[in-house]
Parts: sequence; structure tokens; C-alpha cells
Amino acid sequence: MPCQRRTGAIRDDLRSPENYLGHERTENFSSSVAASAGERRVYPEPAPLELNHWAPSGDWTMGQKVLTLNREGGRITYRFHARDLHIVMGVGVPDAAVRFRVRLDGRPPGAAHGIDVDEHGDGTLREPRMYQLIRQPKPIGDRDFEIEFLAAPVEAFSFTFG
Repeated sequence: MPCQRRTGAIRDDLRSPENYLGHERTENFSSSVAASAGERRVYPEPAPLELNHWAPSGDWTMGQKVLTLNREGGRITYRFHARDLHIVMGVGVPDAAVRFRVRLDGRPPGAAHGIDVDEHGDGTLREPRMYQLIRQPKPIGDRDFEIEFLAAPVEAFSFTFG
């Protein structure tokens, strides 16, 4: 019998490692525009991503430990292989709420939605914490995830998978 993780994910289904979004520790950043710590950049829509690669699109600033959205409409795209996808994020203004929309392979997640979004992929960011955005049923395969923020500022810190 396959070994189980604490989250209940079967190890064979988990092929995506945790990844930080700040310049200091991020891996597999994939954009035609180079990231530079502390500099505001407008990133284009990414080309198709390889497994465990990610890319922002829109107006972002990549700090040492955080990726900050400067204007509404920014997105983060990630190609992953896991049952669950989580993101640690927060609103850049105290007591604000930011609506966001999640897509899985270009469509609303439906039955694969996590506890922090509905089946249409809609969610609201209210406080800094880890948000579960995807919890997909089997079969688990390589999937394209996208989150679009309908307002700014937003701070994104890391992706984790289970």
C-alpha cells in the first residue's frame, strides 16, 4: 500500500514541491520578463508552462520574500501535479477584502474546488493565511492553475501542495 502523508495525499499523487514567490527563494519562475527584487514590472501572459513552473501576468513587484500585485487584474499561473493546491497570501491594505477567481485547465474548478473557493472558482481574500484553492478528485495529473485578483494590492508568499 502506498505511503500516506499527514494531509492524506498519496505520495505518488504529489509531484509538486512547496515554492516561495519572493526573489530570495523562488524556483522555476517562467516569464519572458526577468524578475528583479524590488522592481515593479508588467509581466505578459505566460507561454505554456512546464511542470512545477509558475509565472505572473500583470503589474507586480517581486520583493525578497513576497510577490505584490500593484494593479487589479493580475494573475499567477502554475503547472502542478498534486491533489491539493494552497497559496499563502494576504491583502496589502488592513481591513480590506479582495475578490479572486480560480481556474483549473482554463475552466472553473467545479468538484475540484478547495474550501476557500466555490465550484465557480470565486473566493475572497480577507486576511493573511494559507488558502486551499484546489482539492481535486482522482485521477491526479499535471494541471494548469490560474488565480486572477479583481483588486489590489495583494501579497502572495508561497504555494504548497498536498
